[in-house]
Amino acid sequence: FFSSTKTPHQATTMARGPRYTLSTKATTLFVLGALFVPSVSFLPPALRLSKPLPANGISSANHKARNPSILTSIRADDNSRENVDFKASSRLSKIQNTNDDPDSTARRQIILSLLSASSLAPFAANAIGGTDSASLVKSAPIVTADVANAAIASAEGETVKVLKPPLDKRAYETYELPNGLKVLLCSDPTSTTAAAGMNVHVGACSDPKEVPGLAHFCEHMLFLGTEKYPVEDSFSKFLSSNGGINNAFTDSEKTVYYFEMDGSIDNRFSEALLRFGSFFSCPLFTESATGRELNAIDSENSKNLQSDVFRLYELEKDRVNSDHPYAKFFTGNKSTLLEGTKRQGINLRQELVKFYEKYYSANHMSLAVVAPQSISQLKEFVLEAFGEIPNREVNPPEDNWAFLIPPYVEGKSLVPAYKHLVEIVPIQELRQVTITWPVVFKSKEERDDYRLNKPNYFVSGLLGHEGSGSLLSHLKEKGWANALGASDNADLSDFVTFEVTVELTNKGLEAIDDVCESVFSYVRMLRESPIPDYVFEENLQLDDLEWRFTTKGQPGNYVQSLVTAMDKYPPSLYVAGPRRLVLKETKSTIISSDEPRSAFESTEQLDIIKNSCNDLISRLTVENSFLTVFSKTFEGKTSKVEKWYGTEYNVRPIPVSTLMRWENSPLAQSIGLTYPRKNVFIPSEKGLRLKKRVKPADPTMLSFEEKMKPITPPTIIRDDGKEGRWTVYFKQDDRFGQPKAFLIFQLL
Repeated sequence: FFSSTKTPHQATTMARGPRYTLSTKATTLFVLGALFVPSVSFLPPALRLSKPLPANGISSANHKARNPSILTSIRADDNSRENVDFKASSRLSKIQNTNDDPDSTARRQIILSLLSASSLAPFAANAIGGTDSASLVKSAPIVTADVANAAIASAEGETVKVLKPPLDKRAYETYELPNGLKVLLCSDPTSTTAAAGMNVHVGACSDPKEVPGLAHFCEHMLFLGTEKYPVEDSFSKFLSSNGGINNAFTDSEKTVYYFEMDGSIDNRFSEALLRFGSFFSCPLFTESATGRELNAIDSENSKNLQSDVFRLYELEKDRVNSDHPYAKFFTGNKSTLLEGTKRQGINLRQELVKFYEKYYSANHMSLAVVAPQSISQLKEFVLEAFGEIPNREVNPPEDNWAFLIPPYVEGKSLVPAYKHLVEIVPIQELRQVTITWPVVFKSKEERDDYRLNKPNYFVSGLLGHEGSGSLLSHLKEKGWANALGASDNADLSDFVTFEVTVELTNKGLEAIDDVCESVFSYVRMLRESPIPDYVFEENLQLDDLEWRFTTKGQPGNYVQSLVTAMDKYPPSLYVAGPRRLVLKETKSTIISSDEPRSAFESTEQLDIIKNSCNDLISRLTVENSFLTVFSKTFEGKTSKVEKWYGTEYNVRPIPVSTLMRWENSPLAQSIGLTYPRKNVFIPSEKGLRLKKRVKPADPTMLSFEEKMKPITPPTIIRDDGKEGRWTVYFKQDDRFGQPKAFLIFQLL
């Protein structure tokens, strides 16, 4: 696994397809040993490569949140596996970490240049909130017949089994309040922390054209007093006195509010729920608070003006059909919310109340609660706190535009999309090119199939593979690239965008046409040469190994994950939906078992995934693509300025000769591109050898003396001396009982 030579070497980890390479002259290695000895060590989730998270929204008020990160692909504490809402455009920086976010399918991720300026907190929450910072987040609430049938069964009193990981011993129950509010309860007696999250199914896409930023402004205002608790910011003060935090974010199609606190005292948590519930039943929207909060919105927007993340995000939306709601300016500022409304003779507070009364309806809200109390006790708390939210029986906001207004139409956007290239001058020193393919859906059923089958996971894993024969290895061999990532980015009810981003070298910046030609060669291979069955099988095996050994994270992060999933999946998949692959048993049924799988259940199930991947690949054409390039070399050579962020850019059509060249890109084999080889290091039951049986201790049952007992320190198992290369410490797991190994490197 590690070289013992005295010269610089490479230690390569063999995990999910891609490889990380480490070169060093002196290294300290700290190993946390697994309970079992598998055929190869598992990487800790924080290093497991996964798909990046897109980001389509804005947010978040200043409610004691974690600092927003500039990157967009952080995974969930409970191993959430799909696109999650985040604070940045997914292609400016793509990295994998395990943080509890709603939707983060394991895909290829990379650290691009922008990461050097970002704040990364491994194992932190999904960072969907943010201090004073608008968060770019994505959403896609869509429901199919499976979802509807499951909801009907729940309403009729039938028990819905919530699929959960084998190691999750928490009790779950999902049901619907009489007012139509969807509820998911999770009882965890071993925890002393409680949390609740509310997902309101309306976001910035529903802003009135006359008042950009109104949904975001509404999110801020709900924290500033209710009829039952009129003192502004009293909720935050109450939480602070009980060891808690709260925050919220506004997305393109949803707004999520959440809090976390000490849950050991029943009446305090019950009061917190009452205060939280009043946000959605009787907010005040006072005139004085309305005026003051405008300053917070404007300050938030001003802070983002020098952010490459927001600048790129706005230009992405400028390439969308101007009649589509995704093309709106989501964050809002004083110009749109104050000056603009005055100029149009609009009363901002009245418009705010009108927006709230139109969209904030119990039948389009989802509530998740994770707490130490029993399910029966939590039901009482929830009914008292949220039973008064009015059900206005409104239709989903996207009914007014999804599948009715095409997202991309030639000649109807501020910036041309298809077959055009946009050159952007970044604030930071960036060199990267992104090829974007819109994936437009024809119906809700087609959208939901995409979510359940997750073809983007498999395809991005292949495009982002880093081993021998991969696209990245070819680009590196040519001296054109440092890193590469593939993922979904925008994610709405009627479309997603699939992207490949390449971090370029100086030489690569001068050879963008060649770089793109190589990408299209790989796509041609995907289209013309069937993906080997073992690629699908290995992804399923690795995914279900992760599912099998999923451990719980922080309740505050978890509720954000759950309420987002409640807007996307049927009740039985509220937990499993974002965290598992292959969610359909047949074309018309979803999976019903939470047992780990080592293979596809049937040929039909495998064919469903294959066909879904082939459908996605068929859309990755030259005709259906557009390009975006970041480079400081464009400075002083641009002719256009973006309206809201002042971004300098050029836009030009890609020459027909170049398009034809890409259409007829070389065969993959001719330039050394191949599918990944079989991964022989995936552990199986036969490959797991029991070394020492450990029964994980229940922390609530330990005495004070047991809790204070020092942990046995690690031992040195290799020491090359002061002038040597390696010092290796080893710590045998004696309490968690999972087949996981963690490797920590300190480079000296």
